[in-house]
Amino acid sequence: MSTIKVDTYLTRGGASEIAIDKLKGASSVGSMTVVGEGGSTTTNLQQGLAKMWIQFDGTGTIATRDSFNRGGLTDNGTGNYTVTFTNNMSNNDFSVAVSMNAENTDGGHGIYSGFYECNTSNCKVSGRRQNANADTQHCGITVHGDLA
Repeated sequence: MSTIKVDTYLTRGGASEIAIDKLKGASSVGSMTVVGEGGSTTTNLQQGLAKMWIQFDGTGTIATRDSFNRGGLTDNGTGNYTVTFTNNMSNNDFSVAVSMNAENTDGGHGIYSGFYECNTSNCKVSGRRQNANADTQHCGITVHGDLA
């Protein structure tokens, strides 16, 4: 295998684009760090990336609008959903952010949402309004943590 080491890379045409199919760090775990916005700190790239996200309509026949690393989406009942991961997490100590909002005509305002049960392969979330579970038109879930 060949190794190329450079201090500075400049293109001939002035463009600063490099096409790469795979990029990994030189350490044994392939970890990479990137310099932060202020230039004085670094961030671990793998730790900073969302490992799963989904945006869906949770009313009627639930419909995924867009997603990443989402294997399945199940409607467990009013305002209650399970999202299955395509690639599992390494443990159940990951972070889950849930956001839900509903268009309502009954004068009620706001949905409060959260996760209530997670394991390495899925996460269960729910949305509530006025002390009862509520289906919501706009559901977003993001997971950060370590992939298996």
